[in-house]
Amino acid sequence: MNERLVVRSLMDAAPYAIGEDESVLMAWEVMERSEQCQLPVVRGDGCCAGVLDRAELAVACAAAAVTLSRRKVRELVHARRTVTVHPEESALRAAAVMTEEHLDALPVTDPRGRLVGLLTARDYVAAAAGLHTRAEAVSRSPARATLDGLPPHRAPQERGIPIP
Repeated sequence: MNERLVVRSLMDAAPYAIGEDESVLMAWEVMERSEQCQLPVVRGDGCCAGVLDRAELAVACAAAAVTLSRRKVRELVHARRTVTVHPEESALRAAAVMTEEHLDALPVTDPRGRLVGLLTARDYVAAAAGLHTRAEAVSRSPARATLDGLPPHRAPQERGIPIP
């Protein structure tokens, strides 16, 4: 990978995120509708509090719906250390951090700790395969640090071979 490549050129600059005061049930709904595998969690000041992944959220959602509507996202990310990188850091450094910390997703923050994007292992695979460059997508997509409303349901994709 190119040593001069920076995080900004690979990251998703407009991931859906959820506030730490939202319910676990809402986090699941946002993750399902946005089709993200990782969901950044932000505090009221916009600073990154952590990242939830789909498997972790699925385990948390094993409780009764009443419990899920009361349980806050903050409870899932509160006890762990949040590792981040800045947009202008090298992609190699970010890859090293992800490898050392065993992370599939790494929040990208500004100098004040506010979420500006999300870098995933999927972004690296796509870049290595030459499937796309994030630079074009980043310049066109608006940043959304928090989710004002739920993303719309996407039409279900047909999978497999239809059986007549």
